[in-house]
This record gives sequence, structure tokens and C-alpha cells, in this order.
Amino acid sequence: MGKWKRSQAYADYIGFILTLNEGVKGKKLSFEYRVSEAIEKLVALLNTLDRWIDETPPVDQPSRFGNKAYRTWYAKLDEEAENLVATVVPTHLAAAVPEVAVYLKESVGNSTRIDYGTGHEAAFAAFLCCLCKIGVLRVDDQIAIVFKVFNRYLEVMRKLQKTYRMEPAGSQGVWGLDDFQFLPFIWGSSQLIDHPCLEPRHFVDEKAVNESHKDYMFLECVLFITEMKTGPFAEHSNQLWNISAVPSWSKVNQGLIRMYKAECLEKFPVIQHFKFGSLLPIHPVTSC
Repeated sequence: MGKWKRSQAYADYIGFILTLNEGVKGKKLSFEYRVSEAIEKLVALLNTLDRWIDETPPVDQPSRFGNKAYRTWYAKLDEEAENLVATVVPTHLAAAVPEVAVYLKESVGNSTRIDYGTGHEAAFAAFLCCLCKIGVLRVDDQIAIVFKVFNRYLEVMRKLQKTYRMEPAGSQGVWGLDDFQFLPFIWGSSQLIDHPCLEPRHFVDEKAVNESHKDYMFLECVLFITEMKTGPFAEHSNQLWNISAVPSWSKVNQGLIRMYKAECLEKFPVIQHFKFGSLLPIHPVTSC
């Protein structure tokens, strides 16, 4: 773990997360931003994954969780991943496709265990980070990366989780922030910094969530939790409930970044699956 924390991959990954965190600060999802061709192509790629879910209905089976049809869906992605990535990456960068495609395959859950967790989410962020490193995505794509691509990815993952009743990977139960995701809480809290009226205490209020979830990722996440879980919010999502007592969104944002490092990036069960290559290397940080 020490080697990972000192690595170029860690520095680049966390740098990417924090750059996007700055980029979306104080902005609604409906904010006007530039949508490049690469962004459109990434959304089309995610739409393809979504369509494959429709074409692969869950099968009848005795166990309620982990529907085996997920494996059929995953096998299609496994087979097609490089072709999908090749639609996003221009021909002169084709040599990077096999490496970048690995992160896409890692980002949708595990086909043996039929589970999904923050390690898979991290692989998708790494996939986007690699596309930035090879120049497919640019600095002015920042807002669209979160609001258009990552948001679409979340929709597809939620559909996967619901359709195939996927298990949470390494879930900490009620003590974790969320069974499946973490990054939309970080970026979503950044969106709400300096909001004129929505404060952290409001996200446990059903009315506030219903009114504003289409504008803010954080509230969309809360809505999904309340749809999937029953009982009092304080019981099924204790950590989030505690966060609602924090006075400001910037404090929430800083706290979540610290928590993400400690609970996800510095936990061996999450990072043991992380892939390293020429774009996200394990070697120690080289100072420019």
C-alpha cells in the first residue's frame, strides 16, 4: 500500500479527482458547458452498455441477488471493450486502446461475484483519467466529464445494480457512505458549495431532494438510496445522516475527500484490483 500511495498512478488519480472537484464547484447539472466530440462518443459508448442491459433480461433463478444474466451482459462487454474504446480514441492513438479498455472492463462490476463497489467506480475514473493523459479529453472538457459522462455512467450502473440485483462489493453496511458509489458525493457536494439556500441539513428532507435532485448529483444519490432502502434514513445510512449535521458544503466536501482517501484509496481490499500500466504507472512519483 505504501508503494501505491507513493506512485505516479496515485498522484495522477487523486489529482484528476480534485481537478474535477474544482471544475464543478458551485455549478448545477443544467449549467451550460461545452460538449466536445469525444464527450459525445463516450456518452454513445455508455448508451450501448445501457442497450445491452435491455437486450439481456434477468433470468429466473432461486437466489434473489446476483442474477446470472449479468455474466452474459458482462461477456459481451469483455468481448467488445476494445472496439468500443476504439470509437472514442482517434486512429493515431490506436496503440493506447488495449490499455485504456482494461479500465472500462474493470469499471462495471465483477462477473464472478456479481458485485459492484467503489473499486469499480475508481476504475471508471481511471479510464477517464487515461483518456485525458492521451489527449482524447482536454482541460475544457472538465465539466462535461462529470456532468455528462460520469452522470450517464452512474445511470447505467444504477440500472445494472437494480436489474441484476448486484451485491455491494466490500460494503461496510450502515457504516459506509453508500453501498455502491463515492465520487458523486464528493463532486456533488462541491456543486453545492455557496448555494444560496440548500444547506447540508436539507438533504435529509424529502421535499428538498425531490425539488432539486435533477440539478445536483449529491441529491440524486440520496434519492436513489431512499428508493432502494426502507426504514428511517438515520438507520440505513448512518454516515450520510451524520454528514447532514456539518454546517457547510465546503466542510462536507473536504471531509469526504479525506474519507475517500482513507476508506477507499487506502484500503487494500479496494486497491488490490487496481491495474497499473504505462498510463497509470506504479513507479514512484517523478518530479518534473
